[in-house]
Amino acid sequence: MDSATNKPEQEKPEERLAKLLYEALKSYLEPKQIEEVERAYRFAAEAHIDQYRVSGERYICHPLSVALVLTEIRMDQAGIVAALLHDVLEDTPVTKEMLADEFGENIAELVDGVSKLSHIQFRSKAEAQAESMRKMFLAMASDLRVIMIKLADRLHNMRTLGVMKPVKQRRIADETLGIYAPLANRLGMNNIRLELEDLGFKARYPVRRRVLEEAVKRARGNRKELVSKIEIGIKTRLINAGIECRVVGREKHLYSIYRKMINRRVNFSEVFDVYAFRIITDRVDSCYRALGAVHNLYSPIPGKFKDYIALSKANGYQSLHTILKGPHGVPIEIQIRTKEMHGVAETGIAAHWLYKSTGKETQVRAHEWLRNLLDSHEESGDSMEFIENLKVDLTPKEIYLFSPKGDIIKVPMGSTAVDFAYAVHTDIGNRCVAAKVNKRVVPLNTRLKNGDAVEIITASWARPNPAWLNYVSSIKARTGIRTYLKNFKEKEAIELGEKLLEKELNVLGKTYDEISGERIIGLLEELGLPSLDALLGEIGLGNRMALLTARRLTHKEGDEGIKLESGKDRDTESPLVIRGTEGMVVNLANCCKPIPGDPIIGLFNPGKGVVVHHQGCRNVAESKKNNRNWLEVAWASKTEGQFVVEIRVEVLNQRGALAAIASAISAVDSNIENITMDDHDGHTSTDFIRLAVADRLHLSKVMRKLRALPAILKIVRVMS
Repeated sequence: MDSATNKPEQEKPEERLAKLLYEALKSYLEPKQIEEVERAYRFAAEAHIDQYRVSGERYICHPLSVALVLTEIRMDQAGIVAALLHDVLEDTPVTKEMLADEFGENIAELVDGVSKLSHIQFRSKAEAQAESMRKMFLAMASDLRVIMIKLADRLHNMRTLGVMKPVKQRRIADETLGIYAPLANRLGMNNIRLELEDLGFKARYPVRRRVLEEAVKRARGNRKELVSKIEIGIKTRLINAGIECRVVGREKHLYSIYRKMINRRVNFSEVFDVYAFRIITDRVDSCYRALGAVHNLYSPIPGKFKDYIALSKANGYQSLHTILKGPHGVPIEIQIRTKEMHGVAETGIAAHWLYKSTGKETQVRAHEWLRNLLDSHEESGDSMEFIENLKVDLTPKEIYLFSPKGDIIKVPMGSTAVDFAYAVHTDIGNRCVAAKVNKRVVPLNTRLKNGDAVEIITASWARPNPAWLNYVSSIKARTGIRTYLKNFKEKEAIELGEKLLEKELNVLGKTYDEISGERIIGLLEELGLPSLDALLGEIGLGNRMALLTARRLTHKEGDEGIKLESGKDRDTESPLVIRGTEGMVVNLANCCKPIPGDPIIGLFNPGKGVVVHHQGCRNVAESKKNNRNWLEVAWASKTEGQFVVEIRVEVLNQRGALAAIASAISAVDSNIENITMDDHDGHTSTDFIRLAVADRLHLSKVMRKLRALPAILKIVRVMS
């Protein structure tokens, strides 16, 4: 008989993984709970029965491996079941309803939160991934186990990435390093973050990682003696101080070394020649005593101490950080924390499952962060913008600022006074006009430093400036500004549309109140618009003609082909009044820069509203020739604010000429916005000066004052 026939059948990979899973679960789950896990495994195995991974192994090995990763943080039964089922909605005919019937609504929601959006058509793969990510974050907000399963899923995919094509490896590694590793860090899950970074680094930059790994191995041998000397010195000092603690050396991780070399533009030795140790104590007061002891042993480097115990990081991380000048002047990085803080620092939100008495505050912080993130993006319909903003928000570096009342406000590093204002309250941000930093008035775009005392000056009339979007750093500020401007533009468009429609109705001998509600509803249905505000907004933005709308509301025929510029039946005695402060849907043209006192005309720019031009502007004649819609406008008897105008001045090149021009302009209460000079022949130059004036009369005073200067040869207003 052939001896091979007596050979026991080789264990299948999925069977081996299932055994490992059950063994791990026995240490913390009840037998009945493990039975439910076994039932989920059989269901998933049946659903994936004919599916294989690129490596050639059965697909069920992947969900089993994901579940095994979660046992390391003692994930509960529901989380393990959802991990085993996490791909059935995406890759098999199983539906969410079927899952809910079989395992309950809770499990179905968890699995759905992890699944990609595969049933919706997107314009690109990037948009599909972005929308799936957004969907996952919505699910995370109600149950953090969603992200735990997703991170475990990504971790196993990264561990088995080697079988993929190089192009796909790089794409997945980029996504891991750009989103998933920072996300693990933001949630305080240091162990998973480090492995994701290492695997991502290996896949994205294999040669760089190999070179760096070899350099670390060579350098490590030369450091042993000094590391041992420093460690013995620290331990001895702490024992003598009567502090019970554990001292461990910290090995710098390759990706961390690489990022520091790139960001700081320094060579390997400057990063690696830093000796790192961690001191773990039993109580908080022992942390501060240990800090004093090591500061007495080696000199602390000024400005390098950070107290993350008193002011913890956004992800719940707590520790004391200090840098000392050790033997031969080498820098020594020290972290001091309690055992509980160390557990939270390594596992973050997972500490809730690992250590039942700790980790709750970290979960509360995570929920708060997610809620703020999703609140900030409720107004955004763009999933790609959501991902870009998410990448910014995942950066955990923060600074601490003080309000006038002494409250501590956290903002991202690089924040401006506008970011601070929005961090205090959205209404403060919307109404801010200036700021005081350490009791000194500064511009709103001033970058703030850790420890600054900031006071925001507000005004009831103020509103966000679109230019703020060019320099704010925080998602809250960016979203607050965009939301306000969007709502403000809509409101302004409705108000302008109402004025324009009322004006055209008056031309036809009707008033707004005389139009029946039935007629308005009928027109809205005919145009396919949801509300009267939508119609008025369309008129205000120039997408629909007020004259045609008025005629349809009054049952007049002959709407087709009517042109506003025909003008015969138009009431030029009741033009739209321009005050200069209309805002976003009534704008003054940049080409001719009209000012109060100029003859003006309004041109509709579809989607943007009315653009007010000087009647002599070249663009007006061109627009009339092309049958563009226009309307009569006129300046209000009292206008507000300053208006920009440009003048061209021919000047003799002589000492003090520019100073004399500036002085003359200032003398008549005007202000220079900008000046450009074009040297002609060394004797004369042409200066283009942009001024802020109140009206045409003010401009004429400025020009008279300038003509009186001996150096001025010629002065004219630039109209286009």
